[in-house]
Amino acid sequence: MRHVIKVPIGILDAARNIVIQVQTDSGLCGWGEASPFEPITGDTQYGNLHMAKHLATKLVGTDPLEISNIVVRLRAEAGTQKSILCAFDTALYDIAGKVEGVPVYKLLGGANRTLRSDFTVGMQDSIEETLAIVDEGFAHGFNEVKLKVGRPGLTDVDFVTAVRHHCVPGTKIKIDSNQGWDYSTALANLQAMEKLDIQYSEQPVAARDYESLKRLRENTSIPICADESVFDKHDAQALTQSGSVDYLNIKLVKSGGIHMGLKINSIAEQAGIKCMIGCFAESRLGLTAAAHLAIARPNICFIDLDSAYDLTVDPVIGGASFDESAGGIIYVSDEPGLGAELKEEFIDNCLWASI
Repeated sequence: MRHVIKVPIGILDAARNIVIQVQTDSGLCGWGEASPFEPITGDTQYGNLHMAKHLATKLVGTDPLEISNIVVRLRAEAGTQKSILCAFDTALYDIAGKVEGVPVYKLLGGANRTLRSDFTVGMQDSIEETLAIVDEGFAHGFNEVKLKVGRPGLTDVDFVTAVRHHCVPGTKIKIDSNQGWDYSTALANLQAMEKLDIQYSEQPVAARDYESLKRLRENTSIPICADESVFDKHDAQALTQSGSVDYLNIKLVKSGGIHMGLKINSIAEQAGIKCMIGCFAESRLGLTAAAHLAIARPNICFIDLDSAYDLTVDPVIGGASFDESAGGIIYVSDEPGLGAELKEEFIDNCLWASI
């Protein structure tokens, strides 16, 4: 990555991903990507690779269009290596779109629409470094910022204030603590930032501390978004029923792919809660799958799909494209399936395994 993304619970400095290709006897193939981030997902690239070899054997002889049945079976097999489900899940949706001759968003019943992504700035050592990366993001055409926070005390207030004053009026700013604060620190920070027009605070406290999330929601005007708190439909149900948050963050790697992402969004939508969609260190392959889901479900209205901008290599042919002249706009094509695959020369230089 060109810029290290430092957060309170870890560091993203490279893409340690797994990419799979599922081949069918009809000649069609599907592509999928997983991007495990151990501090959040609890699994690793090494573990995902070995689990992928095992899961691949379970696909042989099955009908790839039976996505729901296959994903349920693979989830039961995956154990603690659940991030790899995302790669298999999205590869199956890629195949299904190709069978039907439609892009995945249309397979899901959606109509193409414009997505606008923010760009992420990690926890820098100084305000000057932070503002320099903000300016770099603006130079690439973005006009929304997501700031990583979670420093001790009220230090973050100075950083966020500086960014707010640095940006043109109306710039949307989100903050993400990645569980970095306890309740009292979170409350003090959020109350001090209320005048800074913050769109929402993402995961300000520990993932399973629903009570603190709810208390923050009741005691600050800044909306609260759950990220590490929501992995699957059960988490979504618990969060919505408890009234703990204003928004849910769907990440395909957390949820295991599109199949569970649809369920999380459905639960949120029924509760009158909007969703965001985020990423870890996915290439444009993984971001394309996330973009198709977001396009198909307008309830997913906050877009944080910028990881490919920080990667020094782009290994993808086709897929989601970014308009640098239009404020982080993301487009997907009407090619069947995901419309994305990896470059052969890139694959030749990777560690790989075939079943």
